[in-house]
Amino acid sequence: MKISYKFIKAIRLNNMRMYRIAQLAGIHPSTLSRILNGIERIKENDKRVLAVGRVLGLKPEDCFETERERG
Repeated sequence: MKISYKFIKAIRLNNMRMYRIAQLAGIHPSTLSRILNGIERIKENDKRVLAVGRVLGLKPEDCFETERERG
């Protein structure tokens, strides 16, 4: 399972710094960094990713890559 491009884009275009997004989501900033860089493995409907998505105003289905995106 991978995070979606929309999720990454939402973080990069957000006015908040990444560490603040992580804090509001209740995760450590280094965990968010590892998730974004593909170091931290995520599972389908990972609660950490969904928490970040909520902070960013994303729907759960916008947080994860779909079959269509994988091509």
